Amino acid sequence: MKKLIAAAVLGVSVLWAHMGAAETCGGIYRVQPGDSLSVIADRLYKNAGMWTAIHNRNIAAIGPKPSAIRVGMPLEITCLNGLPVGLEGGRALNEAAPAAATPVRIEAGNAAVRQKINLLTGDDFEPFTGKNLHNGGLLTDLVNTAMIKASPERGFAIHWVDDWSSHFDPLLSNALLDIGFPWYKPNCTELPDNYRCKNLLFSDPLFETLTLMFADSARPVSFAKEEDLFGKSICRPKGYDTSIFNENGRNWLREEKITLVVAATPGDCFDLVLEGTADGVVLNEFTGRNKMKEMGIVERIQVVPEPISIQSHHVVVHKSHPQAQELLDIVNRGLRGIREDGSYQAIVEDHLARVWAGF
Repeated sequence: MKKLIAAAVLGVSVLWAHMGAAETCGGIYRVQPGDSLSVIADRLYKNAGMWTAIHNRNIAAIGPKPSAIRVGMPLEITCLNGLPVGLEGGRALNEAAPAAATPVRIEAGNAAVRQKINLLTGDDFEPFTGKNLHNGGLLTDLVNTAMIKASPERGFAIHWVDDWSSHFDPLLSNALLDIGFPWYKPNCTELPDNYRCKNLLFSDPLFETLTLMFADSARPVSFAKEEDLFGKSICRPKGYDTSIFNENGRNWLREEKITLVVAATPGDCFDLVLEGTADGVVLNEFTGRNKMKEMGIVERIQVVPEPISIQSHHVVVHKSHPQAQELLDIVNRGLRGIREDGSYQAIVEDHLARVWAGF
């Protein structure tokens, strides 16, 4: 995987080196008659499969259904690997080029660190968090930059505990560490008894992702309407949130409209799909695509084009923490600051360029 990432970043660097300095990259595209997101992606990125990059960037405007675009709708197009060029409102290529990869800084545990605001994340959640990823991954980079912007008086430190199941309890519930990330927020209006809704405070959104179904291309799955999935067996890795199957009026699990299959890892879920034990695995698109690439099964897997849901990642603080609201206010202040100064979007585009180059 490290070699794959290194090769992808090298490819990005070579591509940028051959671009003319006067060109711009990214910008605004207005939907034309006959367009779909895949048609637009094929035209602008030369890859129809990158329609999700356009959907992700414009979730607020498009909503959950990629077919909801309309003629004349302005879409923000992210500059990825030097494409597209020539759109209105694009950035100069020398400004849009990815920054050099840097390793994440891991704080040593000592008495002095205890006085700081201590943030908790884990490894192996590509491309969002990972010790071997550029700047610790997309969301680690965003959180670190937001905390620097907020500049809390007592400082802060980011720590890695790879056992994700220990994060909520005991590490956050006992205030052994102060803040955790990244975590999905369920629909707490519909699911007030969900553990996260009852026990956690959520920051403003860090980043929104499409949650997609990945199926065996030899047994393709249609998801034009919810009934298309009734009777299907769907795999989720152990510890992954399953509230997406019960929220927004679905009740798929409660009413046994689908069968949930649990496997130890995303890779194990893909194995079950290819064995025929499960009809599909549901993952955020980046984790899913990365695992397909890693396992060498890209040609064998169908990426179902209709998203299962749109989920937002958040920083969380346990409600029992004595400074819970104060900590959350610091995080949100930093997030607002990096959105306002442009560094938020620069970080997102930098990481997504690396991610798509790897696919």
